[in-house]
Amino acid sequence: MASRTEKPLSEVIEQRRDTPSFDGAPISDADLKEILDAGLKMPSGFNLQPWRFVVVRTPELQRKLRAACFNQPNVEEASVVIVACGDKDGWRGDMEEMIRMGRESGMTENYAESARAIIPEFVSSHPNLSAWLNRHVMIAFTAMMLMAETLGYDTSSTEGYDSEKICQVLNLPISYEVVALLGIGRLRGPDKYNGGRFSMQRTVFEGEYGKPIKL
Repeated sequence: MASRTEKPLSEVIEQRRDTPSFDGAPISDADLKEILDAGLKMPSGFNLQPWRFVVVRTPELQRKLRAACFNQPNVEEASVVIVACGDKDGWRGDMEEMIRMGRESGMTENYAESARAIIPEFVSSHPNLSAWLNRHVMIAFTAMMLMAETLGYDTSSTEGYDSEKICQVLNLPISYEVVALLGIGRLRGPDKYNGGRFSMQRTVFEGEYGKPIKL
């Protein structure tokens, strides 16, 4: 079997567009695993990995997801849809496993005891836990999106949806918050236009606000 040539990350970042329509051709399990692994390897606060992902690849469920996403067709057309969620209560069951893995890899007992004391207080008193979850979920989500593109697939990011309907369709626990949906497949028809990006001089500052960076 001929080896596959992966796209350079720089090329993916330059050329990626949100895919308006997919052809529905299947994705191999090996590729899907590689895409998922990319997200699961990302960093997170306290290494709690508060993300949860539901992989949807049956026509019936994708039709229901489309209805919950204001009838956006690419949700139904994609070969796979990964529904990215944050789990507000995941730390309760995950903290000790995180510590166990850390201890096997060099975490000190002092750090472990500190984590046991700090994490419950941090989560319970966080002023905006949804925002904290969203940040970490999107780190993993973006890694999956870029890995899919690197492997030669096209992707769409869906953030317009009825969260309650998605929770009902997928039977999600009450502690789950839906963050975004990642559609993966092959482009059908013309790609989306390049909408352009603001320059560094407009959005990047050096040292203080209002002082554009010079590179």
